Amino acid sequence: MPYKSIVTFTRDVTRDRGVIDTALGLAESEGGHLSAVCLGIDRIQPGAYYAGANAIALQQSMDEAQSEANAAEQDARDALKGASATWDTTALAVQLGTLGHVVASRAEFADLVVLPKPYGEGRGQEDVAILESALFGTRAPVLVVPLGQRDRLATDRIMIGWNQSAEALAAVRAALPLLVRAKAVDIAIIDPPAHGPDRSDPGGLLAEMLARHGVRADISVLARTMPRVSDVMCRHAGDIEADLIVMGAYGHSRLREAILGGATRNMLEASAVPVFMAH
Repeated sequence: MPYKSIVTFTRDVTRDRGVIDTALGLAESEGGHLSAVCLGIDRIQPGAYYAGANAIALQQSMDEAQSEANAAEQDARDALKGASATWDTTALAVQLGTLGHVVASRAEFADLVVLPKPYGEGRGQEDVAILESALFGTRAPVLVVPLGQRDRLATDRIMIGWNQSAEALAAVRAALPLLVRAKAVDIAIIDPPAHGPDRSDPGGLLAEMLARHGVRADISVLARTMPRVSDVMCRHAGDIEADLIVMGAYGHSRLREAILGGATRNMLEASAVPVFMAH
């Protein structure tokens, strides 16, 4: 299924310009529609103010957040002007405590969500919260774009991080429109279980499924020679010069809030190329 409805969230278009350009490039190549949600975030904690000052402080903070959202929307409209794909923008002032709900509701019906890498210079808890909400609050796949990404997503060489999980399979299925266009696909498996269902042919069933879609995939069985699985995956992605990594997103439940699991978080921190994830 092509990506006809693409959504991206931004707080600073100058910083996120590569993300918007990538999302727009996908909308143009897929014949889809891009929605850019421009956020201004109110970080006020109401309980920190004495009685009687809350309403004034909250209103001031929300007004500032709305101004930030409006400025971001104008920048987004300037960036999208002249695009061949259809697009729309929305300016939203959001309290930090409701950010997850707003993101999930806006991304719920998207075919693909495109977001910036949430770690690194200029990134904060808001970026992580947006990513977590998109991943765990919807069933939409998420493309995470690193800083400096080109305006078009390269998909000539794609690496699949495969561990036989339902999340990894969901990511592969969601990435099929990209996989069928790739010139080379590599299924990377790290230390496959000795007693797994496909122990005699690790990754064979996945390769067979992909072949039926016209995707010829090679299989790389890798030893865990480094402390973290993410390090092995990133090194292999560099070795094969992968343009994109496809993998499942994993989370842990804490007080009814899904948070990025260690392997997912480490991968996003370490990867120098875009990561396509689903949960």
